[in-house]
Amino acid sequence: MKTKFLLIGTFITMSFFIGCSSDEKTNDGSGKAITNEEIITNSKIDASVEDVTNIAEDQFSAQLNVNAKPGGPIKNFLPSCATITTVLTNNTWTKTVDFGVEGCTLNNGNTVKGKMVISFSNDFNSSTQTISYTFEGFYHNGKKIQGSKSIVRTIKETNILVTAHPVLTATIDLTITFDDGGVYTRKGTLVKEMTSGYDTWFDWDDNAFIVTGSGSTTFPNGDTFSAEITTPLEFNASCRKSFAVKGIVSITKNEAKATIDYGNGECDTLAKVTKDGVTEEIDLKK
Repeated sequence: MKTKFLLIGTFITMSFFIGCSSDEKTNDGSGKAITNEEIITNSKIDASVEDVTNIAEDQFSAQLNVNAKPGGPIKNFLPSCATITTVLTNNTWTKTVDFGVEGCTLNNGNTVKGKMVISFSNDFNSSTQTISYTFEGFYHNGKKIQGSKSIVRTIKETNILVTAHPVLTATIDLTITFDDGGVYTRKGTLVKEMTSGYDTWFDWDDNAFIVTGSGSTTFPNGDTFSAEITTPLEFNASCRKSFAVKGIVSITKNEAKATIDYGNGECDTLAKVTKDGVTEEIDLKK
């Protein structure tokens, strides 16, 4: 499929929504500590959120550039097993991406099955577009994804980059059910600026983003965790990872606090977690 894959997720990506829960020790004196186990569990949710956001933005880009003639080889994101149905009704595009009941494997190794339904206006002359998507029996790495999400995509200049470029504001309201029956909710807002690759839609590998924002995650036990990006997160599409390569996130549960440092730009799944002045390295994909 000839599309420009705008990695938004995380837009997702969305790696900043870090969850945390109980531990044997406390780091606040009034509640249970933030644990690495919950951080790793939440990183799996981050990967799901990022991939579904990427799929939605990818389909918008495909329609936007349907008549374009790329100047290089196409690098597809969606696997060949995905079936796409496109309908234009009352000036609105609706694209259904069906990964089947057996599922498909994305190029980052994550597996998906079921359907995503993506919609947006046919007015591509507008500098601002809203992309919406929902799910029909959709699973990501065995987790059921439900809810809705919208992405407001604007072409403009910013303090980060004076050249007009895509700036995407994602509103997230999703429910994620793990295969053990645990139900998590994810809410928040992210602003993601595409700082590289926006003029080569046919090659998503050269995309780079800077992400800011905040949000919350509610765990099955009812604990709610707040997350804020204190140093903008950086994502590189060429890494084909669901995690930021740089940036810092501050997380809070009740009075417990921790920070997550995503590193110095290396394409890995490692992060440094600091709690009570003690720093240790963890693998988010463990």
